[in-house]
Amino acid sequence: MQVPIFNTYIHPSAQQRVSEVLATTFLSEGKLVKEFEAGLSSELGMVNPAALNSGTSALHLAMILAGIGPGDEVILSPQTFVASALVVSQQGATPVFADIQYETGNIDPADIEKRITERTKAIMAVHWGGYPCDMDEIQAIARKHNLLVIEDAAHAPGATYKGRAIGAISPITCFSFQAIKHLTTGDGGAICCLDPAMAQEALKRRWFGIDRANSPMSELGEREYDISAVGFKYHLNDYSAALGLANLTGFHDRMARRRALAKRYRQELVNVPGITLLQDAADRESAYWLFGMHVENRLAFIRALKAKGITASVVHDGIDHNSLFGGTREELTNQLRFNATQIHIPIHDALTEEELEYVVTTIKQGW
Repeated sequence: MQVPIFNTYIHPSAQQRVSEVLATTFLSEGKLVKEFEAGLSSELGMVNPAALNSGTSALHLAMILAGIGPGDEVILSPQTFVASALVVSQQGATPVFADIQYETGNIDPADIEKRITERTKAIMAVHWGGYPCDMDEIQAIARKHNLLVIEDAAHAPGATYKGRAIGAISPITCFSFQAIKHLTTGDGGAICCLDPAMAQEALKRRWFGIDRANSPMSELGEREYDISAVGFKYHLNDYSAALGLANLTGFHDRMARRRALAKRYRQELVNVPGITLLQDAADRESAYWLFGMHVENRLAFIRALKAKGITASVVHDGIDHNSLFGGTREELTNQLRFNATQIHIPIHDALTEEELEYVVTTIKQGW
């Protein structure tokens, strides 16, 4: 049996939806992008979502909207993918890494304040594996120091924190719809802005800085516009939106099943020697893009599962080791501990009950 760690979910209706778009030959941003954005709002609770061509574009646009520039600092967790910090560097600003919680992989609010300087402009909260950060504590620190909170929710569509949807809490939240995420558009993303004016600015900046809704075509065949700020080619297109709309169908049922799989894992693995499951607080719901744990003798664990056709992976270790970001920071003690013991096992839409039982049985046989 082969059990991969990831799976790309494509709804059965996707082929027809995408074919209909191709038949029209109108492939760029159009009515389906707007329909997809409406679906993100109605189905997933996202506030003012603007659909984009990638999650990285969403993060970069967040930097633009936040006014991040040369000399500024953004505090974030090193337990993420490099895109989270690269967009900071692209603006000539400095990513400042705070330590994480060993029990979750998320940024530790207690360590954030230690990193704040007069140059700090924002805090980026990365929801590792889909498990929401301690947003109340992070927001309190931000208010105290007049900082902007940006959520990197690439792993967290459908997650909730104290009854509120991720995408409806912080001034800016960024999502990814890359191929192996919960909801894919092939590649894509979205940025959510609570402030309507900022949301409108996001719509302008995603398409060259042109206010598309208010730039009519002249008789000469050119849009009438006046660009007042630098914009980008970050918009989603209609054939990607068609795929996204298809994959929105049944999203809540799929998320419920994913959480049921996670519950089974927890029940089966909680008392296995050598394993410590990651935290699962009652006041939030993880989107479970990953199912993580800490294990003793990790390399032997990975090899034991691999021998049985099961993929286990760290997915990402802390990114602070990259020379671009200054190299490994020994003072981030929980991050170093996390790097040494974290591992994730398969959890996705295609995972069957039989496969889950096979994974559990294999783990219980030891390593």
